[in-house]
Amino acid sequence: MTQFLQKNGESGWGPFPFTDEDFRKISKILHEDAGIYLSSAKATLVYSRLTKRLRALGLENFRDYCSLIASDGGVDERQKMIAALTTNVTRFFREPHHFEHLKTHVVARKAEHVRKGGRLRIWSAACSDGQEPYSIAMTILSVIPEAATLDVRVLATDIDQNMIAHGRAGVYGQDAMSAVPTEMRERWFSPVGGASVRMWEVSEKLASLVSFRELNLVGPWPMKGRFDAIFCRNVVIYFEEKTQQEIWRRFPPALTLDGRLYIGHSERIAGQAAERFVSDGFTTYRLREGAAR
Repeated sequence: MTQFLQKNGESGWGPFPFTDEDFRKISKILHEDAGIYLSSAKATLVYSRLTKRLRALGLENFRDYCSLIASDGGVDERQKMIAALTTNVTRFFREPHHFEHLKTHVVARKAEHVRKGGRLRIWSAACSDGQEPYSIAMTILSVIPEAATLDVRVLATDIDQNMIAHGRAGVYGQDAMSAVPTEMRERWFSPVGGASVRMWEVSEKLASLVSFRELNLVGPWPMKGRFDAIFCRNVVIYFEEKTQQEIWRRFPPALTLDGRLYIGHSERIAGQAAERFVSDGFTTYRLREGAAR
């Protein structure tokens, strides 16, 4: 077996032995549990992110770590491993054109319907630490200020329970808040932590629109109603092609007839779903008229 990373020396890596077999076992479990595919080029990433877990557990090598995550008692650690290996890059109002489109093509068009007792549902899939769903909620409130008193909800889901906890807490640092327009920040957030540690907490009204749930996109989707818009951005790229196509295929039945799907700038809908969507803007899609449901 080839060792990807040797002990401290010229390579500069840490002291934990890590073999090809260790990498294969870890990548297999990650693929089975989360649908994420890792090529051998990601070996150094796996090593660097999981050595923290080995230290926390008091383990001396990856062989013992692999035995733990493969065991019946390793369910909790498998979740921690997935959290460590998934990338949580997010930002308030990331890809602003999506939020402008949401505002004009979804929320504004539904506003009167909602005010008369109708419902509005938006799903932030792979929501990370909550910046995306709170951006969606602020977009809704910019059109329907009384949305918190109406049948309006944003579902925020992620596979990482730590990100879900962060989102529920709704507290963000100054760097994160720099992307939030001043008017929105002052209206929907409150400063906490004092002047030396400047943090911002979401308001009760903003938080009331968003429900956070742990969800694995490659697992069951327990939601019963359909969504007026779904944000699934910059996550499907981490799956192999077969899994990507299966996820795309599951979106049309989850959307209302005039619903919209927002995806990442480097993603493209493929497989059977490609025939059921038409472009409605840059990386924005709606169901094709007459498409089978």
